[in-house]
Amino acid sequence: MASPARSPRAPRALAALAGAGLLVALPAAPSLAADARPGVVTVRTVQVGKPGNPAVGVVPFTDAIYASCADAPTTGPDCVSIGGVDHRYGIAELETTVGQWVTFLNTVDPRGRDAHRLWTRSQGSTAWPGYGQVDRVRHARPGTHYRVAAKAWADKPYGFATFLSAARFVNSLDNGTVLSRSRAHRHGVRYVTYRVRLSPRTERGMYDLRDPAATRSRQSGFVVPSQDEWVKAAYYDPDGGGTLSYWKYPTNPGVFGDGSATAPHPTALDYSTGDVVNRRDQPLAGFRASGQPAPTWCPPAAQLSGGGCSTVNPFGMGASAYAKAFVGSLATVGQARTRSPWGTLDQGGNAVEWTDTITPPPSGRDGGRTWRRLHGGVANAPAYQMWPSAVGLQPQDNAFFARTYPWLGFRVGVVGSLGR
Repeated sequence: MASPARSPRAPRALAALAGAGLLVALPAAPSLAADARPGVVTVRTVQVGKPGNPAVGVVPFTDAIYASCADAPTTGPDCVSIGGVDHRYGIAELETTVGQWVTFLNTVDPRGRDAHRLWTRSQGSTAWPGYGQVDRVRHARPGTHYRVAAKAWADKPYGFATFLSAARFVNSLDNGTVLSRSRAHRHGVRYVTYRVRLSPRTERGMYDLRDPAATRSRQSGFVVPSQDEWVKAAYYDPDGGGTLSYWKYPTNPGVFGDGSATAPHPTALDYSTGDVVNRRDQPLAGFRASGQPAPTWCPPAAQLSGGGCSTVNPFGMGASAYAKAFVGSLATVGQARTRSPWGTLDQGGNAVEWTDTITPPPSGRDGGRTWRRLHGGVANAPAYQMWPSAVGLQPQDNAFFARTYPWLGFRVGVVGSLGR
């Protein structure tokens, strides 16, 4: 595929993808904190129990859930069974942050050569002042070529992930050294926190990336959560709340069948920092409510450059088209403060997130590519993308999105004895 900056079709394609939100474009306190020591990260997970919980049936992007797919309508899209998990596991309290991602890049690519295409020009602040999160400096000491583009980006979700880049991050964790493990129990949430020295080895570990359809290779370790693990952490209420023990949103039980009437409140952001300023408006999530603007902020340096956030982009799009296509910004992790039934934050809105679940492509023909499921809504998308039925999918290696779609993230999971 030609570079979006040179292709005459790119602005139209980008407008369709970005203006609608990723899943719309498909068929109809940090958990990962930076550490003072180079190459060391802290992963705080919440513990998800009740193994053997029932799954529910959903028809993609519809406002209902069913006790099983046998109860779902037989016309229209096929029902999907989601949410049932037969094991205990951990899942990161929050999405992987930009600061965490930069630590990873400098560990696995200390000379800044980008052999695995983990960085593109459009991810930098010069090419894209409004969304560029990570700058690469060519002439720098080993281990310092990658830098957070602006201080405010450090605690935002990394937003240019493919599944393969997420799997490489997990492999670096999984091949790394757990320096410490601690437990806590606060306000009904059980936490396990890991301090890990990352490994530079990314191609084999939990996922053997020599296999284009890689699945988990170990019973214990760090993972990209599966669709069922992700859904259970976001929606399944172990106390029986909601409908069939499932919430409609990762923030509150809601009411199935009422559209967006019981959706959470949308976040409002400080324009210079991306911090959430309406934390008292609980329940709260980063999404675009009907008739309201998407939550937005602009790095101070881009503000000083004169129209940087509103006009400058790496795709050659005119100001008017760009303003319509690229709306909505990622907020500081955790500041919405509304927790899922198990205690996670930001599973509703902010960045849509990868899972490691492989799924057939929508056309039925994969073209030699592996497709995976995603969940969670996005900062510029409507409330329905936070429903359990928003079972999005994308090719795992979508390099086009890695250059052009700044709301695509992931969080880490932990399975097996590592969590005990």
